[in-house]
Amino acid sequence: MTMATMATMADQIMWAAPAFIVVMTLIVFIHELGHYLVGVWCGVKVESFSIGFGPELAAFVDRRGTRWRIGAFPLGGYVKFFGDANAASAGPDENATTLTAVERAVSFHGQPVWKRAAIVAAGPIANFILAMALFAGSNMIIGRHVIEPRVGGVQAGSAAEAAGLRKGDVILSIDGEKTASFGDIARIVSTRPDTRIAIVVERGGAETELAATPSLIEENTRFGSFRRGRLGIEADPAAGARAVRYGLGDSLSMAASDTWFIVERTGAFVKGLFVGKEDVRQISGVIGIADMAGTVARSSFEGLIWLAAVLSVSVGLMNLLPIPLLDGGHLMYYLIEAARGRPLSERAQELGFRFGMIFVVGLMLFSVVNDVALRLPKF
Repeated sequence: MTMATMATMADQIMWAAPAFIVVMTLIVFIHELGHYLVGVWCGVKVESFSIGFGPELAAFVDRRGTRWRIGAFPLGGYVKFFGDANAASAGPDENATTLTAVERAVSFHGQPVWKRAAIVAAGPIANFILAMALFAGSNMIIGRHVIEPRVGGVQAGSAAEAAGLRKGDVILSIDGEKTASFGDIARIVSTRPDTRIAIVVERGGAETELAATPSLIEENTRFGSFRRGRLGIEADPAAGARAVRYGLGDSLSMAASDTWFIVERTGAFVKGLFVGKEDVRQISGVIGIADMAGTVARSSFEGLIWLAAVLSVSVGLMNLLPIPLLDGGHLMYYLIEAARGRPLSERAQELGFRFGMIFVVGLMLFSVVNDVALRLPKF
């Protein structure tokens, strides 16, 4: 490894560490705040609210008796409700049977199933709200760089050439989705490789409908291998780029669309993994996310806001997976409890939580191996 490479790595770490901590702390705080607020609304006593795990760096106790703390390892957080066995809410504590009626009324496990489900679901929902707030705020305050969706060039042998696209065409919509800027074209097409799509263009003052099948390409980057669809067109350099700020209504509408796009793409990626159409090397962990945060932070504050929004949606979706230990696993248990009229046995829940622990730890280890393999220096 050369001195220049070492210096580059050190510089990247200096950017990555603080950017990662700031972004993930915000996401974790909002996630746990969702649990906390709905828990308090439901009348449950909150024993502690922690950002980070491990040794306590700072803490204070509020008038409700909740201990707000900061842990040494900023890789997550938790809200511990009264009556929980632990921070993961893996069942009631050992003293649950000795609680008084008053104590049981403010304990988490003493609540009806719908309240427990609402408290658990509030975390992921808060992540989606945060993402929309970040997207909308960026649209209103910073704005978006908009390039007219005019074709400046068509690559030979590309899907665009086969479809009959020409230089000068203004792309109005793709598969019914309006394209207000050239960036919209790339966003829509990237999700439709090897899929026939309808393209409406303005040509010579008239609208023409074409059909194209974007080709599937694979890009190898420092953040992993990515597969996406490509038409093979270039933006018109004469069109130029302009910053556009949007009003509250448009910003919220666009934020909802952006959030749903991430949800849809994540779902398609997970499905693609199971059918072998996606590369497992795209799964990133702490190292990959930190590296990405550092790179984006060095580039622009706007980019860091968008990354935080994307990660917030990802955290929300991850927590909704029906895996015991995650919020989705708890919701699955509550659904079963509502259907049966009684909860699963403690033994069945315990086995589920053990499986969940193995799954989560295994996924974390796999993602770290992925991250290290992608970034391992070549000697």
